[in-house]
Amino acid sequence: MTSPKHIVIVGAGPGGYVAAIRAAQLGARVTVIESHALGGVCLNWGCIPSKALLSVVELGDKVKKAEDMGLLVQGPVTYDLARMVARKNKVVATLVKGIATLFKTWNIEQVQGTGSLRDHRTIAVTATDGGVRDIQADAIVIATGSSWPNLPQFPIDGQQLLTSQHLLDLECIPGSLLIVGGGVEGCEFAALYSGLGTEVTIVELMPRVLPLEDEDISSTMERELKKRGVTVLTGTTVEKLERSPTTITAYLKDGTQVAAEKLLVSVGRGLNSGGIGLEQVGVQTGRRGEILVNERMETTVSGIYAIGDVVGKAMLAHVASAQGKVAVANIMGQEETFRYDVVPAGIFTLPEIGRVGLTEQQARERVQAAGQNPDQAIKVGRFRYAGLGKAQATGDTTGLFKVIAESPSGRILGVHIVGAHAADLVHEAAIAMQAGATVTQMAGMIHAHPTLSEGLMEAAEDVDGKAIHQARKRVQ
Repeated sequence: MTSPKHIVIVGAGPGGYVAAIRAAQLGARVTVIESHALGGVCLNWGCIPSKALLSVVELGDKVKKAEDMGLLVQGPVTYDLARMVARKNKVVATLVKGIATLFKTWNIEQVQGTGSLRDHRTIAVTATDGGVRDIQADAIVIATGSSWPNLPQFPIDGQQLLTSQHLLDLECIPGSLLIVGGGVEGCEFAALYSGLGTEVTIVELMPRVLPLEDEDISSTMERELKKRGVTVLTGTTVEKLERSPTTITAYLKDGTQVAAEKLLVSVGRGLNSGGIGLEQVGVQTGRRGEILVNERMETTVSGIYAIGDVVGKAMLAHVASAQGKVAVANIMGQEETFRYDVVPAGIFTLPEIGRVGLTEQQARERVQAAGQNPDQAIKVGRFRYAGLGKAQATGDTTGLFKVIAESPSGRILGVHIVGAHAADLVHEAAIAMQAGATVTQMAGMIHAHPTLSEGLMEAAEDVDGKAIHQARKRVQ
């Protein structure tokens, strides 16, 4: 009887720990090397902590509307950030413990330390106590993730200049917060801290916040942020900082000055591909330091795979998890590839955003590059939350469903939702796109009433101008 294949995974974030469990399920002997906590950034300092805090602000928003809905609540809504953070830490600890339990039940070995490639089948592990040991493997999966960038113009000190990790552990609500970067992270923290009562300013280099999102969704979110009292400054950047013991003053390129108690640096992440022996064994990287992989998650060296943020594709926790499953399936002799065109994503602002596929602009550029007229080859359907009975009943009337389809085939190219539960609702669109369903088929699926999902059906119907609960469009 041959011994089971030994897979060594470097990193226990959402890519590494999922890969480890799936590899064990497939019969491999698994060793995971992790220098910090199980679950990586997502679980400990990112996705889960921020959502735990945002859920409290979302609840507070509902309480603020309670009187209009007939629920009488005594006194104003106030927040105890220290208690919110304590609850957040408890949620995180519970989930980390859960991963440790899963590792135990699947007989996965966990090694505390940092790993680097000694050769294409050997990982040198430096333990936290300084000791070094070599671990031999039949295959290696690199899942080292990404980290906060070290930018000279923004010297992070953890007191005034902060990363999102620092901001998640504040126990006193700051009076003012300047956020440099209006991407996903910046907008999420703007929603969180403006909800807590902080005076928030976002500075974004691009002409709009969430510049990678569909323009209709981005403009809706910018409007909602402003309704929450957030000052949004786009098309400019920070040229200089001045600091006093209590205040940071940012001088912007357009001449504006912004003073705040705290500054969040939210301008991307660096890939953790350095110092892990890639050059020594010949694993190739790209210009950003991303590890180059194929659709099977194989690197340029046989037997070495890479997944998650460090490969520089879609830097999302669920993408890392799915890549991990693909990598170990191929290691174990199965044939699997990864598809990026149908990856759903959620942005946990208030309200939420859910998306899958192309934006309208991307779709139009693609057909134009193919020599087609975008006005004829692309059709768009929209439906607002305010038209839904469920949204009116629950008071969640802010939001939009948008469906982008190819004409005349009806192939769904992209779906974008902003509104309550958008990050959950978008998965119907993702499975429809993955299955190759047309917009007519999605519109024809009977949706339960009253639900928010009906908005997706109505937007799909609106692609052909047939949405039932939408006023007839005037013909010019």
